[in-house]
Amino acid sequence: MRPILRIVAVVALAGLAGCGGTPDLVRLSKDGPGPDEFGILPNKPLAQPTNLAELPAPTPGGANRGDQTPLSDAVAALGGRPGGATAGVQGPQLIARASRFGVDRGIRTTLAQEDLAFRQRNDRRPLERLFGTNVYFGAYERLSLDQYAELERLRRRGIRTPAAPPPGAD
Repeated sequence: MRPILRIVAVVALAGLAGCGGTPDLVRLSKDGPGPDEFGILPNKPLAQPTNLAELPAPTPGGANRGDQTPLSDAVAALGGRPGGATAGVQGPQLIARASRFGVDRGIRTTLAQEDLAFRQRNDRRPLERLFGTNVYFGAYERLSLDQYAELERLRRRGIRTPAAPPPGAD
């Protein structure tokens, strides 16, 4: 009988050990370096040219047609000529133009402190505060955008919404 009790005790301890910790999917604190959200770029979609003679000759270490071109995309997004790569705007010039009104080097720390203070002021649930559970979504709930109401507002004003499903497609 004693060996069975030992086995039950070990299984119970192993089961309890798996119950601790914070689930990674809702943890909103940054404990380590983590992934760089700007360092992950998907490739452009593959496109086969109509004439295979249009393909450039491969160059070792050269650019690939499927690679992202963030500088050219930024120029186009800021009103420049699409595909004009760096026509008139270089990387340092673009950064200088974007930061012409000043740059706060500690912006991440400042935002983290302001976010924590906001959540503490707007947390009305004492049990969540007592047990240290996630209050992020509850604190920001009244600031969230009702996407469907906003979509209808834009459509009533005649603004095209090509990325949204057409009316009645629900």
